[in-house]
Amino acid sequence: MRVVGFVYMLQCADGSYYVGSHRSDAVETRVAQHNEGIDTRSYTFRRRPVELVWSEYFYRYDEMVACERQIKRWSRVKKEALIRGDGAALRALSQRGVRPSLVSDPSRRLSSKGSSG
Repeated sequence: MRVVGFVYMLQCADGSYYVGSHRSDAVETRVAQHNEGIDTRSYTFRRRPVELVWSEYFYRYDEMVACERQIKRWSRVKKEALIRGDGAALRALSQRGVRPSLVSDPSRRLSSKGSSG
């Protein structure tokens, strides 16, 4: 099977994240294109330099596009869990009703111990 492309995440100079996909097998080339500033209308143009923080190759185009769309909808905290490779945090953040701040900073969780008075 041949790689059709990849989904990638860049961290921009301003600290924001950019998620994209590209039909190629050369992620380094794509990152270099962002840093060269080829497209003046692109999100990353005024936020250079950018750094590759995560990428994954795909063998099916439809899966690649679905992955990109999914990650673009994620919160910053969830994207950072993906970058760290923190599967437990990703699972926790995927649960309905979980506030990202409680997963990223466990000290903010309410104590389950009640005060006895």
